[in-house]
Amino acid sequence: MKALSVPSLIRPLGLALALGATTFAHADEAGVKKSMEAFIGSPAVERVTRTDYAGLYEVVLKNGQLVYTDAKNSFIIDGSIIDTATRRDVTQARLNQLSAIDFSTLPLDHAVKVVKGKGTRVIATFEDPNCGYCKRLGKELEQMDDVTVYTFLYPILSEDSRVKSDNIWCAKDKGRAWTDWVVDGKEPAKASCDTATITRNVELGQSLRISGTPTIFLADGSRIGGYLPRAELEKAMDAAKR
Repeated sequence: MKALSVPSLIRPLGLALALGATTFAHADEAGVKKSMEAFIGSPAVERVTRTDYAGLYEVVLKNGQLVYTDAKNSFIIDGSIIDTATRRDVTQARLNQLSAIDFSTLPLDHAVKVVKGKGTRVIATFEDPNCGYCKRLGKELEQMDDVTVYTFLYPILSEDSRVKSDNIWCAKDKGRAWTDWVVDGKEPAKASCDTATITRNVELGQSLRISGTPTIFLADGSRIGGYLPRAELEKAMDAAKR
């Protein structure tokens, strides 16, 4: 069996390990944290919480990763817990909770704003102009009504992504330049202005642990990591608006 790689912290071991694991005597969360950090070799644990599932402890790492262990840290699980009674992905629900933000803290003046209809439903997205799924999302949003979209240009894929982001940001009509590109494939015209905002967007995205695009934040601060089809996104926006 291949040894665990400490630099990457944890490798998938599979949910099956948990099913046959023996539940050990209760240990406090501080003890689990100490033993986990001793295994990793660095103070990489943000928090530890005992769960209601087979005596497992939820371990949230400082890189945003969520894993599970037992009271003695005799195994580590990197995978999803599925509640068979409700068919609910407990791990994904918890990750969504942990990754939520205070929407009001976003610097919306650093984003490209596009309003559709009345615009009463609001979302913020972090997008790279060369991201294929961002273009798919753009086409879905183009068909929606009653939504305001704040797009933080987040060029993380290539140097060309930064060039396109700069040109879009410097355009006279930022919203039109962005829509023309992601929806119609019309190359943004070369333009020049102060593009320090784009650099700050990248820094902001990194602080929010955004590693892929698109990343969507709903009005209630919940995060959607990746593309969603129109019907699912509409449902999520309506739920967040309540």
